[in-house]
Amino acid sequence: MSLKSLIATGTKVWLDSVDPGLVRKNRALGATGATSNPIIISDIIKAGQYDEQISTLAEQGLDDDTIAWKLDDQLVNDAQQVFLPVWEQTKGNDGYVSFEVDPLLEDVTNLPPRDKAVARYVELGKKWAAGHKNRMIKVPATEHGLAALDELAAADITLNVTLIFSERQYKAARDAVWRGAQRRKSGLAGFKSVYSIFVSRVDVYTEKNVPDLSPAAQGQVGIVNAKRLWRLNQEFWKDKKLPLQQEIIFASTGTKKPTDPPDKYVEALAGSDIQTNPPATNEIVEKLNKTYTRKVDQMPPEPILREIDQKVDPAKMEETLMREGTLKFADPQKALLKQIAERRAALVGSR
Repeated sequence: MSLKSLIATGTKVWLDSVDPGLVRKNRALGATGATSNPIIISDIIKAGQYDEQISTLAEQGLDDDTIAWKLDDQLVNDAQQVFLPVWEQTKGNDGYVSFEVDPLLEDVTNLPPRDKAVARYVELGKKWAAGHKNRMIKVPATEHGLAALDELAAADITLNVTLIFSERQYKAARDAVWRGAQRRKSGLAGFKSVYSIFVSRVDVYTEKNVPDLSPAAQGQVGIVNAKRLWRLNQEFWKDKKLPLQQEIIFASTGTKKPTDPPDKYVEALAGSDIQTNPPATNEIVEKLNKTYTRKVDQMPPEPILREIDQKVDPAKMEETLMREGTLKFADPQKALLKQIAERRAALVGSR
């Protein structure tokens, strides 16, 4: 009942996984979309579900990188089929699955030159979007990613701008996407974009880097930040008269602190736009059997907001979290490639 109650507040629930079994299970519970990343793909491969495909692709002489992207494409495409009826029913407003383009474009140990990285984002975005109705191309709000958004949006590509922590990033992403959208050859009828605001990572940051926050303010910064960006987004798009909603995704909604209620972020952000929840979070929410009410537009008391504004430096927070975030972006892709190499070796050795 709990997920249905959350959805009844106006929240769209998407799954932070493309595992086929979890996709079907969460669709039955009311989820209407999903997202993917290298950690998710890696976990699915680790479980051994795709050994046969890895063997077949390896026998065709494909390298580890190509195998990884073929499996990713297949898993995202399979999830898209589950959510396609939602996309059709909502005329393109919901029912999407996000496909993350190459995280190694943000590899800090081997960062490509800016022009090359931007051109590659555009090239890969076009490649992986081609022929897909309900696939979103996921691009991070890094320097290179932001610089590619205008061109990607102009190419009629549906975008999920991810790894957003600050107002600066959100505005840069939104403005670039909107500039590009106005150059779409197909016009604005099918234009859809989402902006993934990471929530719990902000509270992990403040606990470590802003320890002098009062107990009342500590643990609220991620929620306040997300709600403020949600409000900015509402205000920006309301006079554009677009057929489809341009939405905030509340990402990183699983709690990181054992003493926090497991649905802390789910409950605080209920009522609008999209929550991309880890499978375990959706499972917990379902078991709690709570009735949720709209809280996305409710803020903590004014003294707490003032304290947060006085003590939390947004630029420093963004810089730290983006440094950590880009590592979490590229390192899992390297781990995925290593894992495919190991699976391939084990499968060849077992014959």
